[in-house]
Amino acid sequence: MVKIGVITASDRASKGIYEDISGVAIQDTLKEYLKTPFEIEYRCIADEQDLIEKTMIELCDQLECAMVVTTGGTGPALRDVTPEATQNVCQKMLPGFGEQMRSVSLQYVPTAILSRQSAGIRNKSLIINLPGKPKSIRECLDAVFPAVPYCIDLIEGPYLETNEDVIKAFRPKAK
Repeated sequence: MVKIGVITASDRASKGIYEDISGVAIQDTLKEYLKTPFEIEYRCIADEQDLIEKTMIELCDQLECAMVVTTGGTGPALRDVTPEATQNVCQKMLPGFGEQMRSVSLQYVPTAILSRQSAGIRNKSLIINLPGKPKSIRECLDAVFPAVPYCIDLIEGPYLETNEDVIKAFRPKAK
Protein backbone atom coordinates (compact mmCIF):
# COMPACT_ATOMS: atom_id res chain seq x y z
CA MET A 1 0.00 0.00 0.00
CA VAL A 2 1.31 3.43 -0.96
CA LYS A 3 1.87 5.70 2.04
CA ILE A 4 1.64 9.48 1.99
CA GLY A 5 2.65 11.60 4.95
CA VAL A 6 0.77 14.75 5.94
CA ILE A 7 2.37 17.07 8.49
CA THR A 8 0.70 20.13 9.97
CA ALA A 9 3.22 22.39 11.69
CA SER A 10 1.17 24.54 14.05
CA ASP A 11 1.67 25.33 17.72
CA ARG A 12 -2.03 26.01 18.28
CA ALA A 13 -3.46 23.11 16.28
CA SER A 14 -1.01 20.69 17.92
CA LYS A 15 -2.28 21.84 21.35
CA GLY A 16 -5.93 21.47 20.32
CA ILE A 17 -6.59 25.22 20.51
CA TYR A 18 -8.15 25.01 17.07
CA GLU A 19 -9.00 22.31 14.55
CA ASP A 20 -6.44 21.44 11.91
CA ILE A 21 -8.45 22.28 8.79
CA SER A 22 -5.29 22.59 6.67
CA GLY A 23 -4.17 19.00 7.23
CA VAL A 24 -7.70 17.85 6.44
CA ALA A 25 -7.70 19.95 3.24
CA ILE A 26 -4.52 18.21 2.04
CA GLN A 27 -5.99 14.78 2.75
CA ASP A 28 -9.27 15.60 1.02
CA THR A 29 -7.46 16.96 -2.05
CA LEU A 30 -5.21 13.90 -2.34
CA LYS A 31 -8.27 11.62 -2.10
CA GLU A 32 -9.78 13.50 -5.07
CA TYR A 33 -6.55 13.44 -7.10
CA LEU A 34 -5.39 9.84 -6.73
CA LYS A 35 -6.89 6.64 -8.13
CA THR A 36 -4.03 4.61 -6.69
CA PRO A 37 -5.04 3.29 -3.26
CA PHE A 38 -3.02 4.92 -0.48
CA GLU A 39 -2.99 5.43 3.25
CA ILE A 40 -2.26 8.64 5.09
CA GLU A 41 0.30 8.94 7.87
CA TYR A 42 -0.89 12.12 9.60
CA ARG A 43 1.02 14.20 12.16
CA CYS A 44 0.03 17.50 13.77
CA ILE A 45 3.07 18.94 15.52
CA ALA A 46 4.40 22.16 17.02
CA ASP A 47 6.41 24.67 14.98
CA GLU A 48 9.75 23.36 16.25
CA GLN A 49 12.41 22.81 13.61
CA ASP A 50 13.96 19.75 15.27
CA LEU A 51 10.51 18.16 15.68
CA ILE A 52 9.59 18.90 12.05
CA GLU A 53 12.88 17.35 10.90
CA LYS A 54 12.43 14.25 13.06
CA THR A 55 8.87 13.80 11.81
CA MET A 56 9.93 14.13 8.16
CA ILE A 57 12.73 11.59 8.72
CA GLU A 58 10.31 9.18 10.42
CA LEU A 59 7.78 9.42 7.58
CA CYS A 60 10.41 9.11 4.84
CA ASP A 61 12.84 6.59 6.32
CA GLN A 62 10.89 4.41 8.75
CA LEU A 63 7.41 4.52 7.19
CA GLU A 64 8.67 4.84 3.59
CA CYS A 65 6.10 7.42 2.49
CA ALA A 66 6.29 8.09 -1.24
CA MET A 67 5.42 11.70 -0.55
CA VAL A 68 5.24 13.93 2.51
CA VAL A 69 3.09 17.05 2.24
CA THR A 70 3.39 19.74 4.89
CA THR A 71 1.27 22.74 5.76
CA GLY A 72 2.23 25.64 7.96
CA GLY A 73 5.49 27.32 8.79
CA THR A 74 6.24 28.71 5.33
CA GLY A 75 5.84 32.43 6.04
CA PRO A 76 8.37 35.01 7.24
CA ALA A 77 7.46 34.86 10.97
CA LEU A 78 10.18 33.85 13.41
CA ARG A 79 8.51 30.50 14.18
CA ASP A 80 8.05 29.64 10.48
CA VAL A 81 10.80 27.05 9.98
CA THR A 82 9.31 24.33 7.78
CA PRO A 83 11.42 25.19 4.68
CA GLU A 84 14.59 25.15 6.80
CA ALA A 85 13.65 21.74 8.20
CA THR A 86 12.96 20.49 4.68
CA GLN A 87 16.29 21.72 3.39
CA ASN A 88 18.10 20.07 6.31
CA VAL A 89 16.61 16.62 5.67
CA CYS A 90 16.66 16.57 1.85
CA GLN A 91 19.51 15.50 -0.41
CA LYS A 92 18.09 17.54 -3.32
CA MET A 93 15.91 20.63 -3.41
CA LEU A 94 13.40 21.22 -6.21
CA PRO A 95 13.05 25.02 -6.46
CA GLY A 96 10.61 24.81 -9.37
CA PHE A 97 7.86 23.67 -7.01
CA GLY A 98 8.13 26.79 -4.84
CA GLU A 99 8.48 29.05 -7.87
CA GLN A 100 5.31 27.61 -9.43
CA MET A 101 3.31 27.79 -6.19
CA ARG A 102 4.26 31.43 -5.60
CA SER A 103 3.50 32.30 -9.23
CA VAL A 104 -0.01 30.86 -8.93
CA SER A 105 -0.61 32.42 -5.50
CA LEU A 106 0.40 35.85 -6.81
CA GLN A 107 -2.65 35.73 -9.07
CA TYR A 108 -4.79 35.87 -5.91
CA VAL A 109 -2.86 37.80 -3.26
CA PRO A 110 0.12 40.20 -3.44
CA THR A 111 1.49 38.80 -0.17
CA ALA A 112 2.35 35.51 -1.94
CA ILE A 113 5.87 36.93 -2.32
CA LEU A 114 6.23 36.40 1.45
CA SER A 115 5.60 32.68 1.11
CA ARG A 116 8.51 30.26 1.24
CA GLN A 117 6.99 27.06 -0.10
CA SER A 118 9.59 24.57 -1.22
CA ALA A 119 10.06 20.93 -2.12
CA GLY A 120 12.85 18.41 -2.01
CA ILE A 121 13.85 14.78 -2.17
CA ARG A 122 14.84 12.63 0.79
CA ASN A 123 15.93 9.20 -0.43
CA LYS A 124 12.81 7.88 -2.27
CA SER A 125 10.38 10.44 -0.82
CA LEU A 126 9.18 13.72 -2.26
CA ILE A 127 8.57 16.41 0.38
CA ILE A 128 6.34 19.37 -0.55
CA ASN A 129 5.78 22.40 1.72
CA LEU A 130 2.40 24.07 1.25
CA PRO A 131 0.90 27.24 2.73
CA GLY A 132 -1.51 27.12 5.67
CA LYS A 133 -4.86 28.21 4.24
CA PRO A 134 -7.07 25.48 2.68
CA LYS A 135 -7.90 27.65 -0.39
CA SER A 136 -4.18 28.28 -0.98
CA ILE A 137 -3.38 24.61 -0.42
CA ARG A 138 -5.73 23.61 -3.24
CA GLU A 139 -4.44 26.34 -5.58
CA CYS A 140 -0.84 25.29 -4.99
CA LEU A 141 -1.50 21.56 -5.30
CA ASP A 142 -3.47 22.13 -8.51
CA ALA A 143 -0.42 23.98 -9.87
CA VAL A 144 2.28 21.42 -9.03
CA PHE A 145 0.58 18.05 -8.75
CA PRO A 146 0.67 17.24 -12.49
CA ALA A 147 4.47 16.83 -12.08
CA VAL A 148 4.32 14.84 -8.82
CA PRO A 149 3.70 11.29 -10.15
CA TYR A 150 6.56 11.56 -12.67
CA CYS A 151 8.87 12.99 -10.00
CA ILE A 152 8.06 10.00 -7.79
CA ASP A 153 8.74 7.69 -10.78
CA LEU A 154 12.17 9.29 -11.19
CA ILE A 155 13.13 8.71 -7.54
CA GLU A 156 12.04 5.05 -7.83
CA GLY A 157 8.88 5.45 -5.80
CA PRO A 158 5.53 3.75 -6.46
CA TYR A 159 3.53 4.41 -9.62
CA LEU A 160 0.76 6.92 -8.83
CA GLU A 161 -2.29 7.07 -11.06
CA THR A 162 -4.44 10.19 -10.94
CA ASN A 163 -8.16 10.64 -11.38
CA GLU A 164 -7.99 12.39 -14.75
CA ASP A 165 -11.45 13.91 -14.27
CA VAL A 166 -9.88 15.97 -11.46
CA ILE A 167 -6.18 16.33 -12.37
CA LYS A 168 -4.04 14.88 -15.11
CA ALA A 169 -0.48 13.76 -14.38
CA PHE A 170 2.16 14.59 -16.95
CA ARG A 171 4.58 11.85 -17.92
CA PRO A 172 6.79 12.18 -21.01
CA LYS A 173 5.87 9.85 -23.84
CA ALA A 174 8.16 6.83 -24.16
CA LYS A 175 10.39 6.86 -27.26
